[in-house]
Amino acid sequence: MGETNKKFEVLSELIESLESRDTFQHTVELILHKTIAYINADCIALLQKGSDDEWTVIASEGECIEEAKKCDVMALNGENSISVPIRINDIDAMHFVIYDKNNIKLWSDNEDNMHFIYDVTGIIQSIAQMRVTNNSLLSSYEVLKDILNNIGSGIIVCDTATGNILFENKVAAESKEIKDTIKECMQDILVPAEEDVEKTLEEYINNAEGNNIDGYYDFSDYTREYIRPVEKYNAESGLWFEVRFTKLIWIDASEVIVCTASDITQKKKNQQKIEFQAHNDFLTGLYNRMKCESDLKTIINEAIRDGVKGAVLFIDLDDFKHINDGLGHQYGDILLQQIAAGLQTIVGLRGRCYRMGGDEFVAIVMPDMFLELERIANKVKEIFNKPWYLMETEYFCTMSMGIAVFPDDSKDVHEIIRMADIAMYESKKNGKNGYSFYDVCNKQNSVRRLDIENNMRQAVATGIDEFVVFYQPVVDINTEECASCEALVRWDSKSLGFMGPGDFIPLAEYLGLITSIGDYVLEEACRQCRYWNEHGMPDFHINVNLSVVQLLQKDIVDTVAKVLKKTGVNPRNIVLEITESFAINDMDRVLNIINGIRELGPKIALDDFGTGYSSLNYIKQLPFDIIKVDKTFIDDITEDEYAQAFIKLIVELSATIGTKIVVEGVEDKSQLDILRELGVDFIQGYYYGKPEPAYEFERLNFKGRINI
Repeated sequence: MGETNKKFEVLSELIESLESRDTFQHTVELILHKTIAYINADCIALLQKGSDDEWTVIASEGECIEEAKKCDVMALNGENSISVPIRINDIDAMHFVIYDKNNIKLWSDNEDNMHFIYDVTGIIQSIAQMRVTNNSLLSSYEVLKDILNNIGSGIIVCDTATGNILFENKVAAESKEIKDTIKECMQDILVPAEEDVEKTLEEYINNAEGNNIDGYYDFSDYTREYIRPVEKYNAESGLWFEVRFTKLIWIDASEVIVCTASDITQKKKNQQKIEFQAHNDFLTGLYNRMKCESDLKTIINEAIRDGVKGAVLFIDLDDFKHINDGLGHQYGDILLQQIAAGLQTIVGLRGRCYRMGGDEFVAIVMPDMFLELERIANKVKEIFNKPWYLMETEYFCTMSMGIAVFPDDSKDVHEIIRMADIAMYESKKNGKNGYSFYDVCNKQNSVRRLDIENNMRQAVATGIDEFVVFYQPVVDINTEECASCEALVRWDSKSLGFMGPGDFIPLAEYLGLITSIGDYVLEEACRQCRYWNEHGMPDFHINVNLSVVQLLQKDIVDTVAKVLKKTGVNPRNIVLEITESFAINDMDRVLNIINGIRELGPKIALDDFGTGYSSLNYIKQLPFDIIKVDKTFIDDITEDEYAQAFIKLIVELSATIGTKIVVEGVEDKSQLDILRELGVDFIQGYYYGKPEPAYEFERLNFKGRINI
């Protein structure tokens, strides 16, 4: 309940004291007891000055009575007290004193609080006047009228026997909204005694006193128990009112119904604000997880009832930590806001997009748009194919999306979201920037995914000894000798068996475990490189891929330095590979990392060139030692003239800026011959060898050159 409503509730209870037949002292004690509970002061008292100018306590509540008696009763707002005179027959007969030893001025500075004090004083004054004049409050109608006219709520008093309106206070008389609200509540709650009465409640509200419309409303069976406070909205004014009905004894000893209407608009606005905060994501303005689950439950139930289908889209951003950690959270927040706005522009998703937390979003495709599901999914994909603008620069951030259909896949809210999440992971595993549907295969894989996740966490936590490093040769295209190799991780799980990178790397990235695995691979590769360097291959070097997550660590340069020192490898024989997608998005950060690592001795290679949004401009800006062209770019190089022209351009550029070219994925001689003609330096691929364990790599590529 709001503060305003609490005040009026207390005043309503105090007004009931006006009909008390108890002694004046006991009646006042009850009033003081209820008042001090509301204002929370040290002491509240009713004082009367005697003929000897000494103050006598008529009634009091709380402590510090003696201090209250010493207050300057003529000072309305003292530092520690409030004192209001009570006049009986135009004489200051008593004083109503509120005392607080700390500082009551902090409370009394509020105008509403002072109005409350004056209202309480008026009630006590009315009771006192009643005792002076024939010991009856009934003769003090004008005093009561003044009190009720100075209360902020609208009040209308109706006779329970006749239905006559006996009184309306100033607020009710001047407010059409309050009249309409009380009228509506009476029509909803109180039953007419005669259905053929033509006069309306508004007629006698507008002419309250003096009207006699016997029988219009029958209040004779009214009891407080079956009419509770009612909240009503007035559409014309936009205001909310709380209407209460209370049974009292009127000044002529008749039973009456007091109708009180209080403006609770601010309370309702506060409630709406709280509800908005509970159901909306503050950053993006989208609905949140709680609202998603609530809406989805209703939508699924309706779909089951109507025999129709809908879908849940689970969207997870690819490599979002790159933006968030690389540029700062403020720019990550801007990206999330732009993505939220982009999703809302898609026809079929407006008003049905939710941020589940972090970089995860859910969208619901309603049954009436289900036939458009594939078009909607492709529209989501399209908005991620374009760059996002941050810091006046283009940044690329793709997504992986999973789709589950209700009620076919599941009728349960949490289960259908989980299924869409599983399908999303399958999409991420299949290369990102796409979407996958949850199907029977997903159902079979979901259990395996949980097994992989649990076993991977355990493997990382217990020393990462289940992960092994394989090596794939990089061959000089002219001499056809193995000049270097790339270190690639595999997982030989004790529980799940041997797994290639495609089976666990995407999940390791998703779970945040890739940093530990990547650091382990770097250290193992450096140890192996030192071993081969010291046993007959002094110039041999190893390429090690640094994941995006590793590169986002603020201490990545320090980490590399520690590994180099710990293993004792010659830093010049280590090549660290950075993916193109990381390089293009944050030029300044990448440049700082490259310069920091090169100062330690290792060379830097640009990996996966040609898979993203390639730009020759950033190749010139960043000091790469090696450019590795992705295999997808040369799959059809024997027939694709554009691919041949592109490779030739890169070769010529590399000669100008002093870098070497490695082409990945070479699988047959025809590709090799064309690449040799185009002037490529090195090749890597199955044509010369698959990734192998260190001992097998030695046997196949060193041909006795290792001195054991």
